[in-house]
Amino acid sequence: MQKMLFSALFFLFLFSCKTEKKETQKVVAPAVETTEEAAPTTPFVWEGANIYFLLTDRFHNGNPENDLNYDRSKETGVLRGFMGGDIAGITQKIEEGYFTDLGINAIWFTPVVEQVHGSTDEGTGNTYAYHGYWTKDWTALDPNFGTRQDLERLVDTAHDKGIRVILDVVLNHTGPVTEKDAVWPEEWVITDPTCEFTTYENTTNCTLVDNLPDILTATDTPVDLPDALLAKWKEEGRLSEELEELQLFFDRTGYPRAPRFYIIKWLTDYIHELGVDGFRVDTVKHVNENAWQELQTQANYAFETWKKKHPKKVLDNTPFYMMGEVYNYGISGGREFDFGDKKVDYFDHGFNSLINFELKYDAKNDYERIFTKYDELLNSKLEGKGVVNYLTSHDDGAPFDKERKASLRTANVLLLTPGTSQVYYGDETARNLIVEGTQGDATLRSFMNWEELENDPKTQEVLRHWQKLGTFRSSHPAVGAGRHQRLSKAPYVFSRTFIKEGVSDRVVVGLDLPEGEKTLSVKGVFENGTAVHDAYSNTPLTVENGKVVLNSPYTVALLEAKEPESQM
Repeated sequence: MQKMLFSALFFLFLFSCKTEKKETQKVVAPAVETTEEAAPTTPFVWEGANIYFLLTDRFHNGNPENDLNYDRSKETGVLRGFMGGDIAGITQKIEEGYFTDLGINAIWFTPVVEQVHGSTDEGTGNTYAYHGYWTKDWTALDPNFGTRQDLERLVDTAHDKGIRVILDVVLNHTGPVTEKDAVWPEEWVITDPTCEFTTYENTTNCTLVDNLPDILTATDTPVDLPDALLAKWKEEGRLSEELEELQLFFDRTGYPRAPRFYIIKWLTDYIHELGVDGFRVDTVKHVNENAWQELQTQANYAFETWKKKHPKKVLDNTPFYMMGEVYNYGISGGREFDFGDKKVDYFDHGFNSLINFELKYDAKNDYERIFTKYDELLNSKLEGKGVVNYLTSHDDGAPFDKERKASLRTANVLLLTPGTSQVYYGDETARNLIVEGTQGDATLRSFMNWEELENDPKTQEVLRHWQKLGTFRSSHPAVGAGRHQRLSKAPYVFSRTFIKEGVSDRVVVGLDLPEGEKTLSVKGVFENGTAVHDAYSNTPLTVENGKVVLNSPYTVALLEAKEPESQM
């Protein structure tokens, strides 16, 4: 039964909203329309989401007045100091419609909690905690990133645009010891041995690297709060409040006052107070897995509590989302990660999705081989769960297309492969990943290339391609979460079909097509006489004899059963 793309009611709901042109921002004229109100009209599913991942300090400086705090003024190694990006900068780009134009429906940014005040020098030059993974106080935001009010405004602004917010959270370790930051008490952390990554034990019960104290997450032994933290809270005038909240938390949960439960309370406060939609969990495999189930339990409680208190702010009934960074996990492993002497199913311990480190290798294969592999695995070994695919990241020194020679193919692979997509900031603008003088991960973390985007037509062309694919993906859950089927080999045409909980969505995509006139098979997807729209060229078409004939200068076609709202 292939009568139509959507049921009549859903079709009307999904596409009847009128859009208005928004004033073009100075950065670049967008290739797609920006809407003043972008409340979601497409059913949202995390399995098909389009996530944008950025380093808070490296994306956009919305408030130059917060650029220097705690006298973080030492000269640093290349790209190893704070550069001014902040929460306000992210919010500005949400308001401008940058993410909406790109088809982004979830934003993940690096941690914004208070970082160690000093710097380290491990042979790479002085390094400050610009990346956000060196926590000093989980209960406060770092002033370099912004204030609690800034974060609240970001979440509310994103939700107004139909965009989810994912916080990056760290439970595994504190920040390093510096000239300004002492080690946490021995009841809280261990400082040796350093992980060897050859067994379960020497991956979980160890410090990730030298001078990165590891939280004792395996113990249930109650501990007192560190004197330094108590003194800090007292000086800031919030000691009584923090202690009272902790008492309420432990009374409610019955948990022992072990280190991990303090941190779980502090992390889930951001859900309870602000309504964030998900966590990206750092260094998952370095923590005993039961801790993640405990984190999810409290995260779910906090999310449901927030929704009851703020019913008018609730986007929909989507549950809280947790994705994990199990470094080197690949989709081919199915549900388990193999430590060598032990296998762990992290999906069975609180995670909806794991970051997939495998696509960067698969990306070298032909499209059909990639798409078929992911379709089969997500609908067999991983049925009911998901993976977050990426091709570039903040700590993967061997990304796909490091020299940015294939930005259009990168978009095709990332945004059209089944699963959740993770766009790393600057993927869509071919931001340089090779910076002279950098060491280690720093080369992946240059500031967002806004000036290049404003002035370089080639960069603008790359962005337009990402915008077209991204908005198509965000408009159709079938692209990331639907079943894949090849319709023709030459030209290469495939369909995606999503049918779940009363929602029916079908699309047809063509890649590596000839320029000019081309005939695309849509048999079994769209009936004869169906009005079809190519979202890439914005061309109306009609199905005849199981095919559509498209005349466009592009090698990509994105077919949906709708009339275009306006001609571009």
